[in-house]
Amino acid sequence: MTKQFKAALVLTMGILIGISAAVTDSVFANKEVTNGLPLNELRNFSDIFSRIKSDYVEEVEDKVLLEHAIKGMLSGLDPHSSYLNPDEYKELQIGTTGQFGGLGIQVGMEDGFVKVISPIDDTPAFEAGIQAGDLIVRLDEQSVKGMSLNDAVKLMRGKPGTDIKLTIVRAGEDKPLIIKVTRDIIKVASIKSRMLEPGYGYVRITNFQSKTPADLLKAINSLKEEFGDELKGLVLDMRNNPGGVLNAAADISDLFINKGKLVYTEGRVKNSLFEFNAKPGDVLNGAPIVVLVNGGSASASEIVAGALQDHRRAVLMGSKTFGKGSVQTIQELRSGGAVKITTARYFTPSGRSIQSEGITPDILLGDFKVTKTEGGSLFRLKESDLGNHITNPDKTDEQIRLEIEESKAGSDEEEKVLAAEDYQLHEALVLLKGLTILSRKP
Repeated sequence: MTKQFKAALVLTMGILIGISAAVTDSVFANKEVTNGLPLNELRNFSDIFSRIKSDYVEEVEDKVLLEHAIKGMLSGLDPHSSYLNPDEYKELQIGTTGQFGGLGIQVGMEDGFVKVISPIDDTPAFEAGIQAGDLIVRLDEQSVKGMSLNDAVKLMRGKPGTDIKLTIVRAGEDKPLIIKVTRDIIKVASIKSRMLEPGYGYVRITNFQSKTPADLLKAINSLKEEFGDELKGLVLDMRNNPGGVLNAAADISDLFINKGKLVYTEGRVKNSLFEFNAKPGDVLNGAPIVVLVNGGSASASEIVAGALQDHRRAVLMGSKTFGKGSVQTIQELRSGGAVKITTARYFTPSGRSIQSEGITPDILLGDFKVTKTEGGSLFRLKESDLGNHITNPDKTDEQIRLEIEESKAGSDEEEKVLAAEDYQLHEALVLLKGLTILSRKP
């Protein structure tokens, strides 16, 4: 064994047990610590390293081999832990600024393929029809099998205006789909809002950034100003929301919950233990909430959904969520790179773990398509159509007729349009109206 290889092995052993080269001697001098080293496994690593150095078809630098070993060590833990070299870490920092060139999808790894957690609203991937749960098996002509998630993401990002061809396996499809997506500058706006009907607000959270709670509060206040009073109810849409910042999820839950636990985490080290509790105050003053979720709702969106469900503050509607109940910490390294490692699991206020299980909505509802039937509505007789009917002492027949016509021309038509555009949202609004009626004081 050469001196160069011995030095490389000592450095590798230091990396594997999480120590720096500067304290290697003191660690090996401590018999108690040395006895805990997996010496047989390290010898096996040494043998494999040596075989590659001597027998591999091409010469490989020690630095490259050790980086591959580190990447494999982390990626083998779970789908979310990874090593980021300096270039990849810079890419990650670019992606968290809210604007970058790419496709607009949140992805993870499953069985060696890239799995779409969710497409981001109003991005090239969203417009091209990429769906939550899609498995990407090829990027252009290159198979992703065996590729790291970071390498796959790097291929998908690129110069705005350039195309990439994604080969996708989708549940329910007989053969793979080939979808061409044109890269663009991805501008991530986390909050969208509008008034569905007077007094009934709608807010969509596309992802969780550090500024999302403040943006959500601003959106709700704007809806109140538009209505001129407190809202009657709110639809909170977190479908296809891949998550984001843990603190943002806790702060958003706090906007609607007066007191009690919001979420807590458990891990092996002290700094991975957190508990978030609500502060007094409810931005809606108790008005009912309906939350929309689906299989693309993950991580931080599951925290919010779980907190609102446990506190019985909202009714959840849609389909079962993704089931990502773990917390990742990004730790910068002296080399300029970083390690992203799973450090904790999070739990809902009642102690439920979401990991690999997800949140089950109170009302399960599929994403159906509704089409308007042609041919007009069936004519039905009313009391006022009968001859010699008794008149209403408060209103004339003409007043009653005009009120009926106005109602048919207004809200009925709006509901038909909403049902055709977004059936789940239509049903959420119907439920919200029912909750509002039940919550009225006599």
